[in-house]
Amino acid sequence: MSWQRQRERGSARALRLMGWIITRLGYRTAFALLYPIAAYFLLSAPRQRQAARLFLNRALGRPAGWRDLFRLFFTFSATLLDRVFLLDGRRQGFRIEVTGREALDAHIGAGRGCILLGAHIGCFDALRAVAETGCPVEVVALMHGDHAAISSDFFAQWSASRHTTIIPLGQPDAMLRAKECLERGGLVGILADRVPETPGRVGGTRVTRVPFLGRPAAFPDGPHILAGVLGAPVMMAYGVWTGPRRYQVCFEPFADRIALDRHRRQQAIAEAAAAYAARVEAMARAFPYNWFNFHDFWEEMGTL
Repeated sequence: MSWQRQRERGSARALRLMGWIITRLGYRTAFALLYPIAAYFLLSAPRQRQAARLFLNRALGRPAGWRDLFRLFFTFSATLLDRVFLLDGRRQGFRIEVTGREALDAHIGAGRGCILLGAHIGCFDALRAVAETGCPVEVVALMHGDHAAISSDFFAQWSASRHTTIIPLGQPDAMLRAKECLERGGLVGILADRVPETPGRVGGTRVTRVPFLGRPAAFPDGPHILAGVLGAPVMMAYGVWTGPRRYQVCFEPFADRIALDRHRRQQAIAEAAAAYAARVEAMARAFPYNWFNFHDFWEEMGTL
């Protein structure tokens, strides 16, 4: 089952309750409530639990136990809680350590736009918090917005007063808006580890299967094609949760540009996908409880 076909867990009422708890009772009480919340979703979500176990078995190099599963679900819950504060600009008490920013600053200083490739590891809003505290250029994010409509609407309303720019993928002007941002020297972020289903196309979007944690997995071609067409430098970017209100933000050079020569176009895409998967694998092994792809990533659950 793909991630887009899974029913979004939670509800608008539950998210509003979370917002009320945060507003009235504060961070400490909300954080304490994450323990029963994480336990509930761990016990009531068998498919997500199975997918998480398959990932952890590979990332940890050993069979994952219930403690490992709870730690993963708890980390995910903690990043959702932090996301409310970060989107609202309330960063008091947060400690965000940044590594690798020198290379990013070099691109910014040269007036070159840059593409930031991320993954569903940790909290992407930690990257946004870094941008809002000292990035002198425009930052936009290319995102799929249709799947988690309830939570997306909630977080959009919560951060209505914040200056954020989201470009929905699939819109006719998405490529043009990304290009214009890069031409202004801005940063364009995109998560490149999930394969969206394309309506009307058999088999969904184009993918490349490359090794990931010991077995081939499908990664979308789209982000690498986008980077190649736009011709901008590419960096990897992550914001991993390391403890209550603690994040490690990492920037890593990926490619000065992805060249899509027509004679070796597919080979270049495959090379970029393999390099990306290798980087994501390294982060997944280093921070296994920050992996938030709760779906059949290797498409193997139907065979078990």
